[in-house]
Amino acid sequence: MSTSQRALLPALALVFNAFTWGVSWWPFRQLEAAGLHPLAATALIYLLAVALITLVRPAAWREVLTHPALWVLVLASGTTNAAFNWAVTIGDVVRVVLLFYLMPVWAVLLARLLLHEPLTAGALLRVALALAGALIILWPQDGAGWPLPRTLAEWLGVIGGFSFALNNVMLRREAARSEGARALAMFVGGALVALLLALVLHSRGVVPGLPALSWGWIAGAVTLGAFFLASNLALQYGAARLPANATAVIMLVEVLFASVSAVLLGAGSVDARVLAGGAAIIAAAASAALRGRSAH
Repeated sequence: MSTSQRALLPALALVFNAFTWGVSWWPFRQLEAAGLHPLAATALIYLLAVALITLVRPAAWREVLTHPALWVLVLASGTTNAAFNWAVTIGDVVRVVLLFYLMPVWAVLLARLLLHEPLTAGALLRVALALAGALIILWPQDGAGWPLPRTLAEWLGVIGGFSFALNNVMLRREAARSEGARALAMFVGGALVALLLALVLHSRGVVPGLPALSWGWIAGAVTLGAFFLASNLALQYGAARLPANATAVIMLVEVLFASVSAVLLGAGSVDARVLAGGAAIIAAAASAALRGRSAH
């Protein structure tokens, strides 16, 4: 097998991961239409993943339980999944995904705080570019008021992006931990945070409980869980065989999958401001992904 062929398979695996996440809004909306709230769906999907990891690597539990720092990863990963899945189910998918990708802003700040990385001119430029893009997208149509998220979905998109940046920084910080322990921590977080949030909000009448048992939503949740598991395996396969900067750039294809599918199916809209702001945010994210190019 040639070098290009060896690189093609990992790249395709990463594209599959990006595709799964980019179009995941659609099955989550179908499950919600069947009565299963996205928080409950997220909890069920990740409980399945936790069960499978426990069967394959039961020793990972000991490592997770004895290293408190991994519980920051639990919280970060769980918040990312709960916020993102809920946001794309109820909001304009294009705007949510673009606000989610404000990660360069949060990554720079968190890397400085947790990893003691210096604030370079390039990092500050990426922050300024991403923030400029967000301001363009969020600027009120009538020019009145502050350019802040206006809907729950938009706030969830921002929170999800911050949590994902924290997730990535913690993965770097805890690189000495085994892959099994880090994966288990992320899947436990995906189940635990969504479950607790669903229970609390249900007790306050904000979200519904589980619908009556039906093969329709059960089969849908299991199928979606299988796709997420496959996409996670694809991510691990691709990321282990390609430079980190290449992985990060390929993963930006998620924005394309999400935007195109949402516009075609009526779950999102694009105008000149969204295009301009989105271009700035994606440029900042791509620049962050490419910053380590010379090291590979």
